[in-house]
Amino acid sequence: MANTEGSKLWGGRFVGDTDPIMEKFNASITYDQRMWDADIRGSKAYVKALERAKLVSTEEMEHILQGMDQISEEWSKGVFLIKPEDEDIHTANERRLKELIGAPAGKLHTGRSRNDQVVTDMRLWLRDAIAILTDNSLQLISTMVERAAIEIDVLFPGYTHMQRAQPIRWSHWILSYAVALSRDVERLLEIKKRANILPLGSGAIAGTPFDIDRELLRRELGFDGVSLNSMDATGQRDFVAEFLFWTSLCLTHLSKMAEDLMLYSTKEYSFVTLSDAYSTGSSLMPQKKNADSLELIRSKAGRVFGRCAGFMMTLKGLPSTYNKDLQEDKEAMFDCYDTVHAVLQVTTGVMSTLKINQSVMEAALSPDMLATDLAYYLVRKGVPFREAHGLSGKAVFTAESKNVSLNQLTEADLAAVSPLFESDVSSVWDYRSSVEQYSAPGGTAKSSVTAQVEHLRNWLKTQSL
Repeated sequence: MANTEGSKLWGGRFVGDTDPIMEKFNASITYDQRMWDADIRGSKAYVKALERAKLVSTEEMEHILQGMDQISEEWSKGVFLIKPEDEDIHTANERRLKELIGAPAGKLHTGRSRNDQVVTDMRLWLRDAIAILTDNSLQLISTMVERAAIEIDVLFPGYTHMQRAQPIRWSHWILSYAVALSRDVERLLEIKKRANILPLGSGAIAGTPFDIDRELLRRELGFDGVSLNSMDATGQRDFVAEFLFWTSLCLTHLSKMAEDLMLYSTKEYSFVTLSDAYSTGSSLMPQKKNADSLELIRSKAGRVFGRCAGFMMTLKGLPSTYNKDLQEDKEAMFDCYDTVHAVLQVTTGVMSTLKINQSVMEAALSPDMLATDLAYYLVRKGVPFREAHGLSGKAVFTAESKNVSLNQLTEADLAAVSPLFESDVSSVWDYRSSVEQYSAPGGTAKSSVTAQVEHLRNWLKTQSL
């Protein structure tokens, strides 16, 4: 049986031992140990506040700081020994501190609860994680923008409803996802602002009865502000929920992009070829080259969706302040971070190494994709668009009835649809000219796509400041 006396942060009023099954069920050290650095940073800042409040002597503070530095070194070198009674990272670090410096370690938790301690650790950890994910995202966006700049003259079919729609630039497709990812970065930085609020000094629920300088804690730990309400600070996990939603939305964008690329890489399309470095084979069929990188990117979206939905279900029924249900926050946060961290890196690798088959892309363009251009031809001659749309549709029907492509209709065929179709209609059947007419901001003309590239390049520069 596990002995709680002297090893737990909550002993005293309990008689007897904790059931071993409950001991394991209750513990979180297997996963929250990855917050060891944040926990040590929080404790080092807190002991300085205790010293200022004259709750520990300067000598005791120095002993505690030195002990925490040694613990940090042990974690860094991978030699920290987790013991069976270490319920969580807070217990483990404080237990080791007591082994190193003795009685002064018992003063470190004065006025502090694990309720405010754990949420401080989580905010510190997430702040660092957000910085890494931001860098990952910016690297991916930069890779996509530069690829778009290089391959700006490549045309290929744009699709709606999985059907060929209009000719567009390949670069326009790339940038459509780069723009979405840029919004993801901006959202992530907004989450960081709200996460970067200090909860330490809130105690378990009511605050601290001691003269703890929370402004000192804020400065020491680099937070932007101090929490306003101790019950809110210890019991809310908005910042975790926001982060989980962010991972879900980010991977929605990357899953959609992966789906497009999977289609484009099939033999039926053959628009792109994935690098062998991001593909795998079949154990049975030697000819197979599977886009497993893209399939896994797509699948990971479902993983983080599940984490987000599951955690929201945990939150919705909780009464106010801290409940042990909130122990579920860390595994969800860690798993979503690990997943998105990996996906962003793999996606960057895919986008930087795939090869395009320009001749196949442009050969896939077909005259029926210019039916809208045929309507625009009539619009430019004064025909209301709704009427022009109908006349173009009749031209499409005539071509289908004759079993010929749209550009093979004769002048007589088109004149029978509308006398406004004249010999100059032949100018419509040029894919590059079609693309170039979409020169308004946001369009697929070369000038517009170039402007998008420059906009994103400038945006990337502002993110690195």
